[in-house]
Amino acid sequence: MQIELRSGAIRLGPNQTLRVLDGAGSTVCAVEGSVWITEENQPRDIVLEAGSCYQLQHEGVAVVNSLAGEAAVSLE
Repeated sequence: MQIELRSGAIRLGPNQTLRVLDGAGSTVCAVEGSVWITEENQPRDIVLEAGSCYQLQHEGVAVVNSLAGEAAVSLE
């Protein structure tokens, strides 16, 4: 299944992944739960707890993965 999301919110099941393509400048927020973010060819990964946000820095693929259960994320 492929979901195209320009902005909005989505709920991720346990260990479910959301791929963001060419999202530099977009902001990912953990609305509920915790998420792990990694950006293509970048050595540093990001972990967000509920209520925190991160602005994607690089073009290419960013992977957003739920940690320790379900999570809800927004993308703006």
